[in-house]
Amino acid sequence: MSLATIYSRAQTGINAPLVSVEVHLSNGLPGLNIVGLPETEVKESKDRVRSAIINSQFEFPARRITISLAPADLPKEGGRFDLAIALGILAASEQIPSDDLKQYEFIGELALSGELRGIRGVLPAAIQSSKAKRSLFVARKNANEAALVSDATVFAASHLLAVCAHLSKQTILQAHQQQLANKKIHRNTINLNEVSAQQHAKRALEISAAGSHSLLMIGPPGSGKTMLACRLPGILPAMSESEALQTAAIQSISLNGFDHKQWKCRPFRAPHHTASGVALVGGGSQPRPGEISLAHNGVVFLDELPEFERKVLEVLREPIESGKIVISRAARQAEFPAKFQLIAAMNPCPCGYHGHSNGRCRCSPDQIQRYRNKISGPLLDRIDMHIEVPALPVQDLNKLNTRHEESSEDVQQRVENARQVQLERNHCANNELSSNDIKQYCKLTDKDAALLETAIEKLGLSARAYQRILKVARTIADLENEEKINTRIISEAISYRRLDRAII
Repeated sequence: MSLATIYSRAQTGINAPLVSVEVHLSNGLPGLNIVGLPETEVKESKDRVRSAIINSQFEFPARRITISLAPADLPKEGGRFDLAIALGILAASEQIPSDDLKQYEFIGELALSGELRGIRGVLPAAIQSSKAKRSLFVARKNANEAALVSDATVFAASHLLAVCAHLSKQTILQAHQQQLANKKIHRNTINLNEVSAQQHAKRALEISAAGSHSLLMIGPPGSGKTMLACRLPGILPAMSESEALQTAAIQSISLNGFDHKQWKCRPFRAPHHTASGVALVGGGSQPRPGEISLAHNGVVFLDELPEFERKVLEVLREPIESGKIVISRAARQAEFPAKFQLIAAMNPCPCGYHGHSNGRCRCSPDQIQRYRNKISGPLLDRIDMHIEVPALPVQDLNKLNTRHEESSEDVQQRVENARQVQLERNHCANNELSSNDIKQYCKLTDKDAALLETAIEKLGLSARAYQRILKVARTIADLENEEKINTRIISEAISYRRLDRAII
């Protein structure tokens, strides 16, 4: 009787727990049985593995084969265990040496011919195998993605025979060298200078980018709200290696997988207003990341905000503040990071022309109120900045010249400088400041404190809104290289609470 143990990795949310693939050959009627909570795809691997071994000119043992995927209480899914199962059978039947197997981990799906196919979620597995000080074998399609982990040793193979030749020391594979991280980063082709005028909105967008503040824009159709939102990623600070790896890991486990062209590009997600709550935050019987997790370290843009179902918008309240989402099901629980920047846009009324100079609005006050009441007070309270984006007069459009507008590169430089100040001072963006940090870094003079208290009383703001005004004021001061928050800065920060005013 023979026994072999091969290491692989499962996928549970963003995690990749270790799975020991134990293969036991014993006497009895020939057969193959897989235990350890395998899903249907894993159970079907017995047929793929048998064909792959035979077509690779190995002998498939005519014995009773038992394969245990441990730990037994961890559900296993996908074809990611095919390579490990095949190597376990070959090692247990002494067709390949088993001396060095404990220093490797194996992930990959096998074709009937023995070729290795790529799988989703290889990046979290590469991170964990690196921490465990083991080398990782993957399909060649997954090699660039796995090699993004700088201290990981990744071997890329295109066929089962190549892996066996390496383990038998017949043809030694070379560790795969990282290629994606050295490529030129794909830059956004749309530029902020394409947005004519709207200086107040551009200023708010710059403040939002510098402090990672959430922003709501209110204005009639055609005023440039969507154009502004789409250009936000172009002025955000460049991603660090750690941020890029976190974002790529989430994309790796998504249905579309990781796109190497988006390496170190901040994600921009714009779900349609018909999206469900599960689509936004994630879910399913096998929990998958939603839009807010796919936008981790990036931007979520919700256009036509009141058109989303109210119960859908309410699911955003907790992750906006916590930066994560926990999905609980009867059988399992998964946690996904969701540190995103929320940008939203809406019309002032159902027809979109309330307060417009052309007088086209025919909405009654009750209709306008019902329209705005689709957005709950607690959600608005969690949005740092509310601004108005007015329509531009037609006669002014012909006078505008984009060459006189600031480019995204110019604004991004100021944003990066301000963000660097924040990281050196409080080790995070200003929107993440704690209550103690606010007391320490957002101190006001007695005069300015009285001004803010008056505004809070007149607008009926909450303690949360009070703190968010101080965070925005701190960001404005950082953009202007001011050590202290002065009266002008606190007044500007108060002006970015558009929906808190009585006229709304």
